[in-house]
Amino acid sequence: MTRENLLVINPGSTSTKVAVFRNGEGILQKNLSHSTDEIERFEKITDQYEYRSGIILDWLKEEGIATQSLAAVVGRGGLLKPMPSGTYKVTDAMIEDLKIGIQGEHASNLGGIIAKSLADSEGIPSFIVDPVAVDEFEDVARISGLPEIPRKSLVHALNVRAVGRRAARDMGKALEDVNLIVAHLGGGISIAPLRKGRIIDVNNANEGGPFSPERAGGLPVGDIIKMCFSGKYSQADLKKKTVGKAGLVGYLGTNDARDAIKMIDAGDKNADLIFDAMAYQVAKEIGSMAAVLKGQVDAIILTGGIAHSQLLCERIARRVEFVAPVKPYPGEDEMLALAEGAQRILNGEETAKIYEDEVK
Repeated sequence: MTRENLLVINPGSTSTKVAVFRNGEGILQKNLSHSTDEIERFEKITDQYEYRSGIILDWLKEEGIATQSLAAVVGRGGLLKPMPSGTYKVTDAMIEDLKIGIQGEHASNLGGIIAKSLADSEGIPSFIVDPVAVDEFEDVARISGLPEIPRKSLVHALNVRAVGRRAARDMGKALEDVNLIVAHLGGGISIAPLRKGRIIDVNNANEGGPFSPERAGGLPVGDIIKMCFSGKYSQADLKKKTVGKAGLVGYLGTNDARDAIKMIDAGDKNADLIFDAMAYQVAKEIGSMAAVLKGQVDAIILTGGIAHSQLLCERIARRVEFVAPVKPYPGEDEMLALAEGAQRILNGEETAKIYEDEVK
């Protein structure tokens, strides 16, 4: 049997997205849901890998895709040690760090574990692509202002680089030949300057930068300290308040930008102000990243789910188009980005990186 299929795995907290690609084209895709009861049986997220692997194998069988037809398996990369961007071969050292949760527990840690488990049974390679742990900061970008707290790179690297690559291609260039600012606009917002393909800075979408549909972004430190010691909130309360119940949710009671737009269309002036403030903060962050690139910016890319909003993109563009042309690439296609990363290795266009040789 010809090994012509590529299996793509993207684990989420209560589901696992799976897809099969052949010759660069997606032929199957499904979101495999997991009940809360099933998930809660496991003490650690990474303990779920055998359970999820079994469900994936059942799905392949139902779809008539033999594991003997797979050329490789690629999974979403997790919270590994800081590492350069690229496609990585899944190694035993990587698996160990994913299981430990070296930078934290997250469903994406399952991607590499499941990929290697399924691939090893067939004697084929397994990969991850541009995990959230991608760190290409220059030393100056690590300084926060407080010696005890260095700035860290945690970024929507998979979509940022995939969309950057497509935008560069549309400009008739390679990603390594252009300077871009890519704004990933989703439940969390990452705004990253890419200098010749490298993500040299980014706001932490959980802790800084613009507020988003459900996250607070950067906040006044003094006021946060007062809240911490007010006796009104536990640590868990404040974490939920700043990540999950902030941003549009906190102001408007919804984390859906489409609902906010409906409020604006109905004449809600407060909704219009809050929505405009989100665009304003995104534009300010883009401006700061233009300074990182010393004004040498070929294009500003708006991507992610809420980049579907023409109103949001227009309000951002009005403030930053003096820097560079603004190009919307709405939505995100992580499955395609994962497949493309692995396919470049299989085609010999790139060489897979080895985790233990690259980490800092």
